[in-house]
Amino acid sequence: MQVEQARGFILDKIKKELPKHFHYHNADHALDVYTAAKQIAAGEGIIGDELELLLTAAYYHDSGFLFGQVNHEAGSCKNARQYLPDFAYTSDEIEQVCDIIMATKMPQSPHNHLGQIICDADLDYLGRNDFFILSKRLFSELVITDHLESELEWDRQQVKFLQSHHYFTQTALRLRAEGKNEHLKIITKKI
Repeated sequence: MQVEQARGFILDKIKKELPKHFHYHNADHALDVYTAAKQIAAGEGIIGDELELLLTAAYYHDSGFLFGQVNHEAGSCKNARQYLPDFAYTSDEIEQVCDIIMATKMPQSPHNHLGQIICDADLDYLGRNDFFILSKRLFSELVITDHLESELEWDRQQVKFLQSHHYFTQTALRLRAEGKNEHLKIITKKI
C-alpha cells in the first residue's frame, strides 16, 4: 500500500475538481479527519496495515462529493475502487477501505473498531476549540446545498445533532466529550 501516493493523488483531485461552494467538505476536511484518525488510532493501539487502511479511508472518505452530495460515501468507494489499485492496494484492502468509509454514512453505524475510529475522527471537531469556525464553514456550505433559511435554523439543527451524537472510542470520549458538551451549552443559550 502506497498510502502517501494515494493521499497526494486524491487530495490533488479534490482541490482541482471539487466545486468551490464546499467550504467544509474539501481537502482541508480530509486532512483534518486524517489527523484525528491518526491521533485516535494511537490512543486505541491501532498499528501496521490496519492503520494504513484507516488513514487511506480518512483521505478518501468524502471524495465522493466530487460526484455530488447525495450518497457521497458510495461515490467515495467508487473513487477508492478506481484509483487505489494504482497504488498497490489489493481488492481485499480496497474493500476494507470502503467498509471503513461506509461507517461514516449518517446515521453513523460502524460495525468494527476501525469504523468507530473514522466516525469519531469525522466528527472530532465537535469537541475541539475550532468548533465554531468549522461550524460556520459547514453552515455556509449547507445554505447552498441544503437551502438552510437562517442561522437560527442551523443552531437548532446543531443542538439536536449534538444531543443525539455520541463518540464510540474511549480515546475520543476522553479527548472530545467535554468540549462537545460545552459547545452544546453555548448554542442552547444562544437560541
